Amino acid sequence: KKWSENGGKDIEEDLERISKFCSVVRVIAHSQVKKLNLKIKKAHVMEIQINGGADAKEKVDFARSLFEKEISVDSIFAKDENIDVIGVTKGKGMEGVTTRWGVTRLPRKTHRGLRKVACIGSWHPARVSTTVPRAGQNGYFHRTEMNKKVYRLGKKGDKASCQTEADLTAKSITPMGGFPHYGEVNEDWMMLKGCVVGCKKRPLILRKSLMNHSSRKHLENIDIKFIDTSSKMGHGRFQTAEEKAKFLGPLASKQK
Repeated sequence: KKWSENGGKDIEEDLERISKFCSVVRVIAHSQVKKLNLKIKKAHVMEIQINGGADAKEKVDFARSLFEKEISVDSIFAKDENIDVIGVTKGKGMEGVTTRWGVTRLPRKTHRGLRKVACIGSWHPARVSTTVPRAGQNGYFHRTEMNKKVYRLGKKGDKASCQTEADLTAKSITPMGGFPHYGEVNEDWMMLKGCVVGCKKRPLILRKSLMNHSSRKHLENIDIKFIDTSSKMGHGRFQTAEEKAKFLGPLASKQK
């Protein structure tokens, strides 16, 4: 509505006011959930701070140039870069002290259970210290994992995005039969070293690293030799459907 009234004069005044009085500028961005087959309609919305620029006016001009535009992952992150991953871990519900804190089990003959803390503190101070392991909620915690190396960035529609010098087979990132509990990857994708927090389909926040990297581990360039696209549900004998058809030959079920 502000855009249509007075030729967007109100918005221009707001932007001028921000550039005049503000020192921190943030943009409101949202995800495009329609592109994913997640059966959700509401987009994830977050504020993203704009760093850089000589003053607030340059920040505002940069933010203005991004209004209503899609920001692709390869325009922000690059291969061999170290990034931080922020998310919420898998929820485990109510759990006891042995699982939750890793305390040692008591001897077998213990009365009233053995997966317990034997002594939860002295008589005085007459309260339980916060450092004593207790039962309670485990998982579904907000966590930030630092320095995940970006191994590869893939583009939407690239049928040979997993091709390497050692493996010339033209194949995309989706394994045979799809990723378990997810399905097929049909949009831009990113391959990171190691695992990330949370269950399947849970949104993550990717952030530029806050560290100045100097170690060889963080600065080395990765050359991937092979990307496995065999089925993740069974034993996974074949890399592509063509390879499977070539090995098995004409099948009776396909001849009908």
